Amino acid sequence: MSRKRSERLIVTRVSPEGVRREPDELVVEEPLSIHLDGVAVTSTMRTPGHDFELAVGWCHTEGLLAGTPVTGVRYCATGSAVDTRFNVVTVETGGVAPPPTARLAQTSSSCGWCGSDQIDELVERIGPLPPSPPIDLEVLADVPAAVLGGQGLFASTGAVHAAAAFAPDGSVLLSREDVGRHNAVDKVVGALLLEGRLPATGLGLFVSGRASVEMVQKAWAAGFGTVVAVSAPTALAVRAARRAGMALVGFVRDGRMNVYAPERLATTGQ
Repeated sequence: MSRKRSERLIVTRVSPEGVRREPDELVVEEPLSIHLDGVAVTSTMRTPGHDFELAVGWCHTEGLLAGTPVTGVRYCATGSAVDTRFNVVTVETGGVAPPPTARLAQTSSSCGWCGSDQIDELVERIGPLPPSPPIDLEVLADVPAAVLGGQGLFASTGAVHAAAAFAPDGSVLLSREDVGRHNAVDKVVGALLLEGRLPATGLGLFVSGRASVEMVQKAWAAGFGTVVAVSAPTALAVRAARRAGMALVGFVRDGRMNVYAPERLATTGQ
């Protein structure tokens, strides 16, 4: 069973120089079924790799673990990992986590969200983030280049998103790539959880696409005080970030950025 993240295919390339057949590198996309204590809870299309982190991160950001320690992560649930082509991962808490409810549909950018009521639920479940020193704007401006410069899979395929955790000085602590934006974030969160580094108080989260409300939710659940995106947030994402006490910065490109949360910067003249 190959665990390739990309594969080479022959394609027809059309350019001003003419039409020719040549190889192209394409990202691999496969389904992953996530189980919690033996119960199938969701499925998602993902780029193979860091599957345990993805499964653990998803369970954490969706609130299924409820603070329960993860005691094990493994491929498959009842048989051989080869039989399921390494596309089933079971997260185990020894049955201590609350009994999970299966989400039968695949995850998407809007799954489970219908408005501000969910923000109230997050405030009740997670609570506002603890205060932490703001990260300097000049540092935030340099984060995208620091992360995207290390995107090997994107460089070869042009078809994946990136997420990364970074320190207050802008240094990249870890980064992950995936065909799904949310998956990349869950892989980062899962890696931090498995390393015992959550909550991510004082750290920032970088995302290579837009900042949807689900991205803010995942950052909030992990304890990130800052989210940096190269594209725009949604209005609901901004409201969620402001309720969380999170800094949300978008359109971070070429030394420019828009600060959406907090509502006003605590600097002279703002």
